[in-house]
Amino acid sequence: MTEASHTEPDRALKSGEKIQLTDPKGRMHTIVLAPGELFHTHKGLIEHDAIIGRTEGIIVSNTGGIDFQVFRPRYEDFVLSMPRGAAVVYPKDSGLIVTLGDIFPGATVVEAGVGSGALSMALLRAVGPTGTVHSFELREEFATIAAGNIADFFNGRPDNWSVTVGDLSDELPQAHAPGSVDRVVLDMLTPWNTLDAVSRALVPGGVVIAYVATVPQLSRFVEALRATENFSEPESMEAMVRGWHVDGLAVRPDHRMIAHTGFLVMSRRMAPGVAPLEKKKRPQGAPASTEDVDAWTKPEVTDEAVGARVAQGKKLRRVMREAGKRLNQELPTSESNTQESNTEVSDTQESDTTGSKEDQ
Repeated sequence: MTEASHTEPDRALKSGEKIQLTDPKGRMHTIVLAPGELFHTHKGLIEHDAIIGRTEGIIVSNTGGIDFQVFRPRYEDFVLSMPRGAAVVYPKDSGLIVTLGDIFPGATVVEAGVGSGALSMALLRAVGPTGTVHSFELREEFATIAAGNIADFFNGRPDNWSVTVGDLSDELPQAHAPGSVDRVVLDMLTPWNTLDAVSRALVPGGVVIAYVATVPQLSRFVEALRATENFSEPESMEAMVRGWHVDGLAVRPDHRMIAHTGFLVMSRRMAPGVAPLEKKKRPQGAPASTEDVDAWTKPEVTDEAVGARVAQGKKLRRVMREAGKRLNQELPTSESNTQESNTEVSDTQESDTTGSKEDQ
């Protein structure tokens, strides 16, 4: 009887790949490998050829004697260093969206508000090659940036991802038949305006999950979900991550942490014609006055109003050029049919991250 042979996958670092160099102080630098190129630091040089063909987890020294660890960037590393036109969904939140939103392999997922593509990458990983992610984005320049970042992350644009420039409320009924979408993820300023289209597109039991930045947005979306009578009682939460310093007996929380980034609201689609169970509440005092309700709901929701950082002008045009730049080069093919590219590293690809992760 012949035993089956098992071949180890080729994990060697290749030309055209992004790698992350970390120095003894924890500063990280992301570069693209290319034969004959050099990585410059203020205390010496590192030859790319000293890394190409070797595996992850090695230590390389520059000409000044400084050691660097070599790894491929993780999802978190890539997201925090990639070109961005709009604020990204942080990994701590995208992880919860994938888990609590029950994004499963083979699912049909609709995403509204593609931003710079960070959440799209997490969704694509979760649905796998048998699922699909359809993103909707109002601004064409953000769709361009996201497409470049996603292609860079997956080493080519995924076949199961598509992006439509336009309003979700108008475009979703044209793109998906009623009851054909498993999950809807909303990362936008006014998610309550999309609930009619979302209700029609979701399968019974499907999940809608929204990521909003402010308390008024949270309140308005939850009340809008209840008003439709098409969704179960919404669940709301936020996530905060605090690291710990551990050095022998010196064990304490870090002085800095990734605190509030956004709120998550989750709810499930009821069957057509079935109203959700009404949550029992204790009697409350006098209802809110008309003036209070108007002050809470009438002001226009804008990026500036919620404190969102959005690239404009020259910076936005530069980000559009940088997103996916590695894959936009004319890429020769090596003996192993891997892609190689120019190693020009922009200020978004090479980062010195001495601060906490929320500052990277």
